[in-house]
Amino acid sequence: MLEKTGTGKARRGSKTRVRVRVVEDGQARVRPDTLATEEPMEMRLISGGARQTVAVTMRTPGADFELAAGFLYGEGIVSSPEDIKKISYCVDADLDAEQRYNIVNVELQGGGDYDLRPLERHFYTTSACGVCGKASLEQLELRDCPVIPPGPKVATETIYSLPGKLREAQGLFEATGGLHAAALFDAEGNLVALKEDVGRHNATDKLIGWALLEGRIPLSDHIVMVSGRSSFEIMQKCLAAGVPIVCAISAPSSLAVDVARQFNMTLIGFLRG
Repeated sequence: MLEKTGTGKARRGSKTRVRVRVVEDGQARVRPDTLATEEPMEMRLISGGARQTVAVTMRTPGADFELAAGFLYGEGIVSSPEDIKKISYCVDADLDAEQRYNIVNVELQGGGDYDLRPLERHFYTTSACGVCGKASLEQLELRDCPVIPPGPKVATETIYSLPGKLREAQGLFEATGGLHAAALFDAEGNLVALKEDVGRHNATDKLIGWALLEGRIPLSDHIVMVSGRSSFEIMQKCLAAGVPIVCAISAPSSLAVDVARQFNMTLIGFLRG
């Protein structure tokens, strides 16, 4: 049974209030504004009494447990929610209350051997980190990622409706203007879930982590849409979750197209206007 716990203390929210100087028509004035919060989050794995930091990512606070779960699932460290015993914030006494919420512990079931080699490149990652090269596709093959089975048939009108639905559901973007989003839709275009973050990779991890912890994977009858471009890592994470259709507001990268072709995924870019 997965246990998710916190420390019960106040923490930084996903929005930060600031004062800005605005220049309009040659006149300057000071007014309050709202920014997307960006802070580091350290992910620690606990297994068999051993504790190891596996990644540090810059993220927007919120859905931190889903972010950690989705990241570990996308990298092939865990394969089901049953692999995770507990997710919690750090309660080390030498940390101040705010910093505790920037460290997430993921305790794995049992003391089994978990292959952490895929995480070596992630010890520090920005909010928009990425990888490239032929070795990346070879890694996917070595992990035995299956070719995606045929997905649902989706009406053209449904595809065209997704950007508007994603934008309408972006509450944090509406307040800050500075966040990416990853949204999960069913084949009829109904919004199932949406996650936001300063990094589109983090938003995707939060979304897939949510699906993992809710027992919804594989997402074989669903569509994922991201607010930015579709990169190799976006496709890698969706492939791991069994997503047959990936849509993006902006352009695909060459490796994103390679993943789609190799694993039988439908990839739609420039879905706007």
